[in-house]
Amino acid sequence: MELLSANNKVEGLGNPEYYNNRELSWLAFNERVLEEAMDTYNPLLESLKFLAIFSSNLDEFFMVRVAGLKDQVKAGFNKPENKAGLTPKKQLSKIAEKNHSLVSIQSETYNTLIPLLEEEGISFISMDQATKEQRAFLENHFDEQIFPVLTPMAVDAYRPFPMLLNKTLNLAIVLEQGEAKDEEMVLPTGKLALVQVPSVLDRFIELPTQSEHKRLFIFLEDVISFYIHKLFTGFTVKSVTQFRITRNADMTIHEEGARDLLREIEKELRKRKWGAAVRLEVKGEQYDHHVLNYLKKELEVHNKDVYSINAPLDLTFLFSFYKTLSMTHDHLIYEALIPQPPRDLYYNENIFEKALERDILLHHPYESFEPVVDFVNDAADDDDVLAIKQTLYRVSGGSPIIKALKRAAEKGKQVTVLVELKARFDEENNVQWAKELEKAGCHVIYGMTYLKTHSKITLVVRKKNHRIERFVHLGTGNYNDATAKMYTDAGLITSNHRIGIDATNFFNYLSGYTEKPNYNHLSVAPFDIRKDFIHLIEEEIRYHHQFKNGHIIAKMNSLTDKVLIMKFYEASNAGVKVDLIVRGTCCLRPGIKGVSENITVRSIVGRFLEHTRIYYFHHNGEKKFFLSSADLMTRNMEKRVEIMFPIFSGYLKQRITQWMQIMMSDNVKAREQSSDGTYHYVKRAEDEPIVDSQQTLFQLAYSVGEDEE
Repeated sequence: MELLSANNKVEGLGNPEYYNNRELSWLAFNERVLEEAMDTYNPLLESLKFLAIFSSNLDEFFMVRVAGLKDQVKAGFNKPENKAGLTPKKQLSKIAEKNHSLVSIQSETYNTLIPLLEEEGISFISMDQATKEQRAFLENHFDEQIFPVLTPMAVDAYRPFPMLLNKTLNLAIVLEQGEAKDEEMVLPTGKLALVQVPSVLDRFIELPTQSEHKRLFIFLEDVISFYIHKLFTGFTVKSVTQFRITRNADMTIHEEGARDLLREIEKELRKRKWGAAVRLEVKGEQYDHHVLNYLKKELEVHNKDVYSINAPLDLTFLFSFYKTLSMTHDHLIYEALIPQPPRDLYYNENIFEKALERDILLHHPYESFEPVVDFVNDAADDDDVLAIKQTLYRVSGGSPIIKALKRAAEKGKQVTVLVELKARFDEENNVQWAKELEKAGCHVIYGMTYLKTHSKITLVVRKKNHRIERFVHLGTGNYNDATAKMYTDAGLITSNHRIGIDATNFFNYLSGYTEKPNYNHLSVAPFDIRKDFIHLIEEEIRYHHQFKNGHIIAKMNSLTDKVLIMKFYEASNAGVKVDLIVRGTCCLRPGIKGVSENITVRSIVGRFLEHTRIYYFHHNGEKKFFLSSADLMTRNMEKRVEIMFPIFSGYLKQRITQWMQIMMSDNVKAREQSSDGTYHYVKRAEDEPIVDSQQTLFQLAYSVGEDEE
């Protein structure tokens, strides 16, 4: 395609054919997760775990993204989205088509993996396969452990269809009793009752066996279905249909009119379980068609919202199944990899004294998250520390960081904590943490109206030898010691004076009434990160015109911001080489002649969830590096408080360069995007060494530890 002028060039770059739709791109990411379940490179239980991750991802996608599109359709909104140009209705149609295909593949994969488990002496059986002794055990278990928890709910003229909880597994039972009166029957074939499969009980029951080398399991819903007649004495059970509902779980928070945001969110949390149904799943060929038609009518779902599953419903149970077996079948899980001591911090070295000497770079999970916990712990216990200020977005249960903050406040230190109450699906946890921190004497704030505070920053103020010292931790990931073992992230601990001033101004801006500060080194969204990013790309284009060596590398979770995508297209047209590592949604299409032919897009999906945000600009050898809490998404640029921060040390730049080189060499877990938006595994030449970037980065961390011993 010829682009004739600068104006035509910008206008031409907005062509919908040059963009991937956000929702369909996300589904392509979840398809890559599903591929991991099929990858024989992964141990068997890990493959099953990827099926659980796929299911969990899809639940959230329906509860938020699909629900949002359905709300738009109901409101009569039919404007195309601004990249691929698809209307909400068109998006829903394409999503349903893709998801039906993916769910079918998921079921096939599950049914392929289960026989492999049997080769390991682990089996799921049906009630038909149970021996007389096993049935006796199960009947006793049903009578003693299950029956008391069950609640049968009749549906008739006097007892309307109940409001079933989001994501619960349910049984619809059709019953017959002699000559039933028409007004008592909601179905032409008989009376209807519903029973919820109790989520408080384990989803699978282990059966006793004669062999210590064999383990037998049966699904809770299958046992309940088999003995369901015990709940309906005097009736004949004609059919049992297993089904599951997914509801709209997005929250509408009226912030401006809210006198107390915490109470407003608590009120919305109570509503979340009862949103409109957006998906109905039924178990395979076992369902009753009359029941299905009735459910569709009651739940107001269309045919395309109904998923017939030829496997157990809700494969997220595989998370707990994985835990059950991982202790006794460790050959079926990944080899344990232990996070190593950070390269920049010797064992038992004082973090504050080290940070006064040089910046400390941390790379998780390859390097331990403990120094971040120690940073807050040491600040809480250091008599010279006057104040601790921190943002919290998602925190683990029993968080050691929360404990340290509470302890610091109890010792009389000034502790200010911004708890982001609107962190999706962590709202309930964060409400609880906010209350606990307030009780301990911390000053708790909830952020800014209409914005989510997604930045990861901690400021420690210490008075030593009559001088004020500021120490700052900045990160790409949450202050969550649990996810730090599963997510890749990077952090910086620094005593840089100007960054310390920036951190002080940042917290004052969040907690008080003041104009937006002018920062020395930090770039803060909303808006400034995008503005600074555009400036950096334009500078790279200018350098390239002069020196012909322009190069940008950007690693993130998602890329959706059209303004920045068009800037990348401009850079490509100017001849700048642009390498993007985008784990999830990517609305940019690479490799289009005259548009993005100098751009590559790769996605790494493997054992650890890629979460690090790294941005590199060659700048004719100046090599500017930035880490950030922000992806290049419109919401991060405009609707969130985010931080992008520079790396100054040449030594640390070398380390990050090495990380990026390893990631760009991955030929095991990396996929490349083609110009049509599809993804394929990176092709490896016969003589090319195998590179699994996550494994290689762990080996690198181990080798550093060995060198220092």
